[in-house]
Amino acid sequence: MWTIPVEFVERLRARFPGHTFLHARSEDEALGLVGKAEILFAGQISKQLFAAASRLRWLHSPAAGIGGMLFTDMVESPVVLTNGRGMSANTIAEHVLAVTLAHFRRLPHALRSQLRGEWAQDAMSAAGNRTIAGSRVLVLGLGGIGSAVAARMKLLGADVTGLRRNAAETTTGELTVAPASRLHALLPGADVVVVAAPHTRLTRGIIGREELSLMSRDAILVNVSRGQLIDEQALIGALRAGSIAAAALDVFVDEPLPPESPFWALPNVIITPHTSGLRPDHWAAATDLFAENIRRFDAREPLLNVVDKIQGY
Repeated sequence: MWTIPVEFVERLRARFPGHTFLHARSEDEALGLVGKAEILFAGQISKQLFAAASRLRWLHSPAAGIGGMLFTDMVESPVVLTNGRGMSANTIAEHVLAVTLAHFRRLPHALRSQLRGEWAQDAMSAAGNRTIAGSRVLVLGLGGIGSAVAARMKLLGADVTGLRRNAAETTTGELTVAPASRLHALLPGADVVVVAAPHTRLTRGIIGREELSLMSRDAILVNVSRGQLIDEQALIGALRAGSIAAAALDVFVDEPLPPESPFWALPNVIITPHTSGLRPDHWAAATDLFAENIRRFDAREPLLNVVDKIQGY
């Protein structure tokens, strides 16, 4: 699914006839071709593939999350890294709203009851539905995705606080921005915790056993970043014990999520297969951004979305 379709490769060839585009559809094909490449367009790159890319000058990822690419050889190399930052922010923000509302309105319960042919009005009324209006939402990370989530939650009447690394605590309009050091102080009051921070050495495991223990029993955890930001075993324990109410997970440490994962059987979890960022025009938008950067590369102009390989975003 993450391999660029042939028609978009052809579109790039037509737009840049002076360049040679080599299209690999598998890791083996990529290993055979990458030694010739000065520019690489790839959603992910292995250490083996990077080692084979002896002429590489610039790597562009259509994804926003590039934490898995930041191994030592890449970070220490002169290769410029750019990403798809911001391209899927609005799409992912809509996904966050969808899964939050699904839990608040108890849609998983309704769907299970529907499959059994049960009229579950009493059971659902007893637990009570909730609304985004009046809820307290804590967003971890205020990049493109986190900012889009915060804006939409505010429009629906939520009280939103966003955490940003080293930020001074301020209120901009109706959005409160706080430094990441305030995480533990803010977790107990949050109805919804949205993980939207980039995957870096500082954010890995940011939600662990201690953080989960601080959350309210009514809280919902939504992860649209990377699985590595959450201690999955601690989360499974918290969900089983009812120490938090529910989770909506689009990303996992191991993908595809193994069939034996306990997450599949938990009734208070919504699982989506890393699809929160997908949009109907995904490849058109991804190749348009890449094409603009090719134009800039040829003109020796600054590239868009250059990643700070030390900071990780």
